[in-house]
Amino acid sequence: MKLSAKVAVPVAVILLAAAGGGYYLWQHQKDGAAKGGKQGEKTAQGQVLYTCAMHPFIIKDKPGTCPICGMELIKKVEGAQANAKELEMLGHVSLSPTQQVMANVATVEAKTIPLTKEVNAVGIVQYDQSRQAKVTAWVAGRIDKLYVNTVGAYVSKGRPVAEVYSPDLVSAQQEYLLALRSRDRLKDSPIASISQGGEGLVASARQRLLLMGVKEHQIAGLEKAGQPNIRLPIYTPLSGVVIEKVAVEGQYVNTGDPLFNIADLSTVWVEVEVYENEFSFIKLGQRVEIISQSWPGKTFSGRVSFVYPFLDPKTRTVKVRVELPNPGLKLKPDMFVNASVKVPLGSAVTVPVAAVMDTGTRQVAWVEMKPGMFEPREVKVGARVGDMLQVLSGVKPGEKVAASGAYLIDSEAQLKGTGGGHAGHEGMPGMKPEEKGAAPAQGGHEGHGGAPAAPKKNGGMSMDDMKM
Repeated sequence: MKLSAKVAVPVAVILLAAAGGGYYLWQHQKDGAAKGGKQGEKTAQGQVLYTCAMHPFIIKDKPGTCPICGMELIKKVEGAQANAKELEMLGHVSLSPTQQVMANVATVEAKTIPLTKEVNAVGIVQYDQSRQAKVTAWVAGRIDKLYVNTVGAYVSKGRPVAEVYSPDLVSAQQEYLLALRSRDRLKDSPIASISQGGEGLVASARQRLLLMGVKEHQIAGLEKAGQPNIRLPIYTPLSGVVIEKVAVEGQYVNTGDPLFNIADLSTVWVEVEVYENEFSFIKLGQRVEIISQSWPGKTFSGRVSFVYPFLDPKTRTVKVRVELPNPGLKLKPDMFVNASVKVPLGSAVTVPVAAVMDTGTRQVAWVEMKPGMFEPREVKVGARVGDMLQVLSGVKPGEKVAASGAYLIDSEAQLKGTGGGHAGHEGMPGMKPEEKGAAPAQGGHEGHGGAPAAPKKNGGMSMDDMKM
C-alpha cells in the first residue's frame, strides 16, 4: 500500500506538467498565428512610403517635406499601382528658388489682348494691264511725220502722234465727198427710192472712213473743206507714257502694224509674293502699305485687287495683286518694294513664343501651378504676332507659364523620368509609377548642375533618407 502511494505521486506530477506544457504550446501557437495573420495582411496591403516628386531618391516612412527642395512628399506604395492624383503629381516638376535662378526660369501671365497679324512680303511694281494700249496703223501707207520720237515721252489722248499718207484713205475720202454731192442732187427726186438711195450712199461711205480710223471731227472737217486730206493724223486710245516705239518716219506700214506701246502710270500694280503659311490671311479689299527704298519715309497705300489661284512651286509663295495710285509717277515698273498687310484677329489669349515648345507632334507649355511647381500642358496655338503666340486652347487667362527656361524644366522632367513635354520619353510600357520616378542607375543626378542643391536649414537630410 505504501509502495503504490510512492509511485502514484510522481506519475500525477508528470501528467500535470505535460498538460500544462501542452496548453502553453497551444496558446503560443494561437497568438503567433494571429500575429502572423496581421503581419501578412499588412504585407499584402503594401508598405506605405513617402517620396519627393522632384527627387525620387528621397524615401521616408512618414509624411513631411523634401530635405532638398522643401516640396511636400507624396505617397509611394510598393507593390501597388499609384492613383491618378499621385501620377499627376509625378508629372509635375518643382524647382527651388536657387534652381530657378540658375536655370534662368521666368514666368509670364497669359493675358487676353487684341491681336493684329502683320503679313510682310516683297513685291515688284508692274504696269496696270487695264491701262495699256497699242497704237496701230488702221490703213496701209507711209508714215510722213512723227510727233513722238523717244521712249518715255508723255502722249495725250487728244493730240496726234503721227501722220500717215494712204492712197486707200484718199480714195475713201473722195467717195464720201461724191456721196454727199449725189445726195444733194437726188434728195429732191419725186421717187422715194432714189431720194433715200442718196442717204444710203453717204452712210456707207461715212462708215468706211470710221473703220479706217478717221474721227468724227475729221469727217466734219472733210465736209467743210470739200476736198480730201492727203495725210491723216493718228491718235492714241489713252493718255500715258510711250514704253515702246516701233514706228520710224518714212516707214511703210500695213494695216494692223504696231507703231507705239502706251502705258498709263497714274495707277500701277504691285505683285506681292506671300508665303503659303500666310496667304490665308489675305482678303480682297484689304489695305496694303507699300514702302520703297527709293522714297525713304514715304508710305504708299493700296488695296488688294486679286489673289492668284496658283502657287509658285519654287518659292512656295502665292502672288497677290495690289492696285494703288501713283501720284507724280514715283513708283517705276520693275521696282522692288516692301509690302505690309495688317490683319485684325480680335481678342485672344497670348503667351510668349519661348513659352511653347514644339515637339513636332504637339505643342507643350509649362504652367506654374504654385510657386516653384510646374505642370506640362498641351496647347493649341494659332497665329504668331511678333514675339507672342495666339493660344487657342490649353492655357487660361491669368495662368502663369514659363517664358524662359522651359527647355531646362523639360530636361529636368526627362531626368526625373516623367516624360516632360517631349513625346517618346514617358517611360517603357508596363513600368510602375515608382519605377518611372526612380533614381538614375549609375551616378545620375537631378537638376542641371550635376549635384543636388544644398539642403534647407530647417530640414536635415541624412543618408537614411535616400534609397540607393
